[in-house]
Amino acid sequence: MSSFWIRLIQLVLSLTILVVFHEFGHYLFSRLFGVRVDKFYAFFNPRFSLVRIKRVDGKIRVKFFSPNVPESYTEEKHYNFEGKEEITYKPIDLDTLPEGDWRRSPENTEFGVGWVPFGGYCKIAGMIDESMDVATMQQDPQPWEFRTKKSWQRLLIMVGGVLFNLILAFFIYSMVLFTWGDSYTPAQGLKYGMEFNEHAESLGFRDGDIITATDGVPTTSFDGDLYRAIAKASKVTVLRDGSEIVLDMPQELSLFDFTREVPFVSILSPMTVDSVINSAESGAARAGLMAGDTILTVNGLYAATWTSFQVLLADMRQRAENSYVDRNLEMVIGRPGAGRDTLTVTADEGFRIGIYHFSNEYEPVRLEYGFWSSIPAGIKYGWSTLKSYVGDFRYVFTKEGAKSLGGFGTIGSIFPEKWNWHAFWLMTAFLSIILAFMNILPIPALDGGYVHHWHDNPVRTAYIRKP
Repeated sequence: MSSFWIRLIQLVLSLTILVVFHEFGHYLFSRLFGVRVDKFYAFFNPRFSLVRIKRVDGKIRVKFFSPNVPESYTEEKHYNFEGKEEITYKPIDLDTLPEGDWRRSPENTEFGVGWVPFGGYCKIAGMIDESMDVATMQQDPQPWEFRTKKSWQRLLIMVGGVLFNLILAFFIYSMVLFTWGDSYTPAQGLKYGMEFNEHAESLGFRDGDIITATDGVPTTSFDGDLYRAIAKASKVTVLRDGSEIVLDMPQELSLFDFTREVPFVSILSPMTVDSVINSAESGAARAGLMAGDTILTVNGLYAATWTSFQVLLADMRQRAENSYVDRNLEMVIGRPGAGRDTLTVTADEGFRIGIYHFSNEYEPVRLEYGFWSSIPAGIKYGWSTLKSYVGDFRYVFTKEGAKSLGGFGTIGSIFPEKWNWHAFWLMTAFLSIILAFMNILPIPALDGGYVHHWHDNPVRTAYIRKP
């Protein structure tokens, strides 16, 4: 199966889990407060549904590939005193419908699976939502409708999806820690230190420096939290040649400085070959590159570290998309016990040469968790992720942030090309955090848009008022 389909399946599965759990939060609080839920669907179902289930007249009924059920209202058109056409809705007398008609037993929820494999919805009685059920809103308010409930009950119904997405994220993180544990690379004690880009060097950093503290707070792990700490710091302490040096940061850095093609700071790892793919397609094997060799330059350009080597090949790959780029790469290498040598290595169309490189010098610190200890650890992990995402959200409104936004293709590309349950669940938990935060923003059509007016009288503020 191609990487495209693997990523697409992961994306659809992840979004299905997130949306169904989100809508279940709305459903649970609605039922808790005696509000009817007309429909609960995974995926959207324009015109027909793959599966629908409902208890009708005391019997559970199931239909497959079934057209959508007609509405329980009839439309009546008339003209007002200004001569404008208006539509009113008259409820159908349910007792006149034949036994087994799915419009009967309105107190029971219709559960179903649609055929458009993105999203889902929970249709709550007496609430204008994605369904735009204007017919119901033209009728007299009923005690089992959303609009007749107390304000605090309406609030919980509206934020139920957000709460459940947070609960889901915390649960997934807990189970990931329980199943796979966690690991991190210590920020201090790095054998070769850290590597910096030109912007960092202009601020006083040098390759080989080890960042030991930001604004006096000791660094622990080399990860996104270190990037955020450096970005906000006014002073950064580095260990250079055995002495600590304090560097003044002239201005707050953008977090995008740490995610550029050449990042602000990365772990310095010599470009030493760990192993060579022994196949006819491997340019490294044909050229005689061996495990233990250290690549120093490529076509005369510095490539002695993992970061610089990757940047060079990425640049060649990008230029090759628009024009011809010679795939015969002249590499100067260092070989233990034999000094320097020059090899010509032919890269493939993706500018891969057929080698593996691992930073074996930096053994990560492993953390293992039992079942009960994983729960508070997972909540802490999730809460830290939420705070980091909220803090980073301001960058969305910058010029670079706007350029980095994307649609489903961008989201799908963050899943791995090969199926990996560990990566899948971590990404699903992160997307659940994003879904919770985005939905609570005061944006119309999102949960936060409704919450913004949660204290209002829902009958008075209904979009469609009864004439």
